[in-house]
Amino acid sequence: TVLAAVKLQHSWSQIFTGETITLRCEIQGGEGKVWKYEWTAPNTNSPPTSSEYRISRVSVSHSGDYRCRGSSDYLLTGWSDAFRLTVSSSKPRATLTAQSSVIPAGGSVTLSCSVEGSAGWKFDWFRRDSVSSKAQLMRGNEANRVISVSQGGLYHCRGGRGDPVYYTEDSAPVMIGEC
Repeated sequence: TVLAAVKLQHSWSQIFTGETITLRCEIQGGEGKVWKYEWTAPNTNSPPTSSEYRISRVSVSHSGDYRCRGSSDYLLTGWSDAFRLTVSSSKPRATLTAQSSVIPAGGSVTLSCSVEGSAGWKFDWFRRDSVSSKAQLMRGNEANRVISVSQGGLYHCRGGRGDPVYYTEDSAPVMIGEC
């Protein structure tokens, strides 16, 4: 039996408005054949005819069921089970937490950045000397959501994922003092 299935390229449980995503039509049991693809999808009059369905700047109107099927010579798969895409209208905000608000003499403080309820984020870290000064990027595109800092200042972070990169809202700033 040759079966078609729709898979999301990324294993993200939550998709946000403005992200770029790719759905794939995978045909199991049809190796070695050249396939043509058909899609049914919400909010489109001209779905692609390739195995990939890329949606740039996804919106809530893209939410719904996606199905695909393939044809090769005289062979036609059935329609795949529906892949239900749910797009969240809100933009997520990063949360920054500090192990302590004061750096001990000669020591450091651990900061952690998180984005609730979703995966695949890398993190950018920013620092400024005071509320009125400009934030400087300290570390960018960090897979690890935890860093250590040994300098006082005002810190904030954000998450980014995908290609092109989609950014969360910046976290609220946290002030770290020095002894």
